[in-house]
Parts: sequence; structure tokens; C-alpha cells
Amino acid sequence: MTLAVDLFFSFRSPYSYLALPKTLKLVEDYDLAVNLRPVYPLAVRVPGFFKKANPQFARYIVLDSRRVAEHEKIPFRFPRPDPIVQDMATLEVAAEQPYIHRLTRLGAMAQLDGRALAFTAAIARVLWDGSVTGWNEGDHLARAAEKAGFDLAAMDAAISSDPDRYEQVIADNEKDHAASGHWGVPTFVFEKEPFFGQDRIDLLLWRMQSKGLRR
Repeated sequence: MTLAVDLFFSFRSPYSYLALPKTLKLVEDYDLAVNLRPVYPLAVRVPGFFKKANPQFARYIVLDSRRVAEHEKIPFRFPRPDPIVQDMATLEVAAEQPYIHRLTRLGAMAQLDGRALAFTAAIARVLWDGSVTGWNEGDHLARAAEKAGFDLAAMDAAISSDPDRYEQVIADNEKDHAASGHWGVPTFVFEKEPFFGQDRIDLLLWRMQSKGLRR
């Protein structure tokens, strides 16, 4: 029997991106379905989060994510532009967020189609692997989506005609994420047990194997 695990994912989270190679490898090697469920990043999901966090929080994330990528040999650079419009000197998050809403709604649409992992893996590489500056311009996203079997223009049009439908998907994801027992991303949830972070995938695999996961 195919086992299933939810993956709560943010397009702004470096650790969410860094979890993708191992996640894709799990799906390749095991009889496993990964239901990727996009959520908004803390900067949007929890207003004022960065104002309340220790000032060293963001600096440590930058340092640590870079060395994780180096250790795992994953191409990595922080996206240009940042998916969240934020003044990193003051940590003020802008009221208008043209990038993250689009990205997360696109992920929600792919989720409804049952192919969010493939879509997100393709899009996330454009943001994070360092090969593209100005990922939001030109046809970078369209070409990545096409490689994963999606028509980006058609997706954008469908979302524009009914944004509330995809916002509801995201809201439901965030509700279930909160109920899982963790607030961060990436969080994997298997049989109501949360595994937070790309560094808990081996522990997740161990748990799933104990429940009958097979190659």
C-alpha cells in the first residue's frame, strides 16, 4: 500500500528548497506519495514576526542555509528578487506583496491538480539555484513550469479569475499546518506526527519504514 506524507512548504524558505532533492529521491526510491501543500512564509503568515524575533535569527538562517547547501552539494543562492518585499535593514515587510501571493497560489493550483511536488521543484530551482537573476521577468517561470507539464499563462489566468479559490486552499493548508504541532517550514506530517526541517528527512524515513514503507 502506498504511504502518504504531507509537506508544508514556503517558496521563501531556504530550508524548504533544500529539502526538495531528498524529497524527490524518496518518491523515486519508495512507494510513497508526497502531498506538497504550500503555505505563506512567516513574514506574511505572522505579521510582525521579524520585528519580534531575535536580530540574530535572520543572520543565522543565511549562514546555515548556505553551509547546508554546500554540504549537500545543492546549487544555492538567495533569490533575486526576494519573494517577500522586505527592508532587511529595518525588517519592515511591505504591505504590497506582488511575488509571494502569485507563487503560493500557483502552488495551490498545482496541489489541486495533484502535482504540486513536481511543479514546486521546477519553480523553486529557478528562484534558488543561482542560475537566474530576475526570476520574475521574462519566461523563466514559464519554461520551468512547462518542463513540469504546466502552462503558466493558463494557470495565471485561472487564478486571476478566481483568486479566492486558491486562497482558501492556502488557508486550509495553514490551518492543518498549525494543527500538526509545528509552525515552521518545511514540515512533513506523517500519520499526524510532524517532522520539522530538511534535516529530519532521515528520521521521517525511519518512521515510515516502521509503518511498512517499501521500495
